[in-house]
Amino acid sequence: MNIVAAFKVVPDDQDIQVASDRSLDYSKAKGIVSAYDLNALEAAAQLAAAAGDSKVVAITVGGADIDDSKLKKNVLARGVDELYMTAGDATANLDANATAAALAELVGTVGDFDVILCGDGSADNYAQQTDVQLAARLGLPVVNGATKITPKEGALEVERTLEDVVETVEVPLPAVVSVSPDIAVPRIPGMKDILAAGKKPMNVAAADGVFDAKIEVVSCQAPEQADRKLEILDASADGAIEQFAAALKAAL
Repeated sequence: MNIVAAFKVVPDDQDIQVASDRSLDYSKAKGIVSAYDLNALEAAAQLAAAAGDSKVVAITVGGADIDDSKLKKNVLARGVDELYMTAGDATANLDANATAAALAELVGTVGDFDVILCGDGSADNYAQQTDVQLAARLGLPVVNGATKITPKEGALEVERTLEDVVETVEVPLPAVVSVSPDIAVPRIPGMKDILAAGKKPMNVAAADGVFDAKIEVVSCQAPEQADRKLEILDASADGAIEQFAAALKAAL
């Protein structure tokens, strides 16, 4: 089985600084694989192991800064056999529609595939749109919210854990499947995996064209912080516990 796992490189949120005007400073934030896409990479590796005689190819698009040696080795150390990147100004800061277009073009360079796995959403925008728009561009069926994937002859059996029911569907291949974070716990690559990753194929190229975004971002700011009341209660005082519980209830 030929498995493609799509992922997004996002700024490490631990390094994002918030200014006094609530604007976000990304200058010190290094690029990392989106947390939700780590689940997709792990699901791809586990599906390859279950199917046998399989290959996992990871794909991503982004600005020139995603072409980072450490980041590429980190991806290839997670059960991935080959990496394809479209990196440059034309693919920086894309919305879901433009990302789907760029990924669809990149998939064309990968070759034959049976399934494309995506994360539930991206850790920055979490639009949950790239998977369905990618499937639409490729003319493929799509299943989202997957919590378990079982390979079958010419198809996948996909389990979806919904709010009040567990749904099992069978989707013919090729297809696009986006996975829930509950599908698999991402592995922690060991030193042997990282060293082996440096010898795996890394294909990085700039985009051939320009991808038009459908959404214009006017501003992106941190939410306003509510002023704290700074009210201190004496636990030994009569009614303090009830007053504390009432305050908690009112705040929820």
